Amino acid sequence: MVTDQQVRRLFMFNETENSKTIAAAKAGMDPKTARKYIKSGKLPSQIKCNHDWRTRQDPFDKDWSYIADILQINPGLEAKTIFEYLQSANPGQYQDSQLRTLQRKIKQWRAAEGPAKEVFFPQIHYPGELCASDFTHMSSLGITIQRELFNHLIYHFVLTYSNWETFTICYSESFESLSAGLQNALWELGRSPIRHRSDRMSAAVNKDCNPEVFTHNYQSLLRHYDIKPETTNVRSANENGDVESSHRHFKRAVSQALMMRGSKNFTSIDEYEKFLRKTAEQLNAGRNQRFQEELNVLRGLPARRFNDYKDIDHIKVGKSSTIHLQHNTYSVHSRLIGEKVRARIYVEYIS
Repeated sequence: MVTDQQVRRLFMFNETENSKTIAAAKAGMDPKTARKYIKSGKLPSQIKCNHDWRTRQDPFDKDWSYIADILQINPGLEAKTIFEYLQSANPGQYQDSQLRTLQRKIKQWRAAEGPAKEVFFPQIHYPGELCASDFTHMSSLGITIQRELFNHLIYHFVLTYSNWETFTICYSESFESLSAGLQNALWELGRSPIRHRSDRMSAAVNKDCNPEVFTHNYQSLLRHYDIKPETTNVRSANENGDVESSHRHFKRAVSQALMMRGSKNFTSIDEYEKFLRKTAEQLNAGRNQRFQEELNVLRGLPARRFNDYKDIDHIKVGKSSTIHLQHNTYSVHSRLIGEKVRARIYVEYIS
């Protein structure tokens, strides 16, 4: 291989020697090669062509369309996670040494294409100003806990500027679920935004015949955090488009992660929640820059949480040692028969 230094010596000897053959010999190269460089007047580094074709077949060509699809759904998925799934789905096709190839390929994809962005209507968001939340049902995913179908919802919270999101598992669209979910999100952030937007959920918004838009409990909750409440107009769910869009992306990401996991069954709710946390972290991974902008302007939290439970007084215990509470019947100790008790309702239990 001819170097730039050799060609520089060739140019020098070509000026002092009587023939190109002698100049080539002194420069240590073949006469034909010497004549090529003398004719062009350029160094090897100046005429070298950078090829843009592959020198070997791309081992991921067959599965790349599938890989690109799941990256569109969940751009935070790590190359190693995808690679391990491909190895399990295609035994013997991929070797450990090919992981680096996939990592480079995914890195190039993220830089050149990245995930598609869905837009409902033009909106300008400013860091730290607005968060949005809503409930979404997860039963369609077929999650089971110890082989039993796990019917549940998640309370879904989104910062509309950065699209940073988090969630709380719950079982109804009650005020207790709303309170616990919103507070869990705020304390996970360690900060609070200026405004919170919801749709017209009954846990937060009164019926149209009520003079006050928001329920007393909901107003008290947001007042505790100095957050201004907002709600969408009637039959205008698109006005809460940020969280509605996040619902779809989150559930699709969970569905893809379940496929890679190879099972929809979990040993406990805690294990399932950790699985969801990992999925949310992957989704949030590409939002860090805008999320940091939000953190810099979000406001501090109060000294303690708002009470995320509801007290119901004067519940009479019947002769069967039971009480009726929110359309359900609960057993209590027999010594309380005939007495009136107070129940404290939390998201997951009653005390």
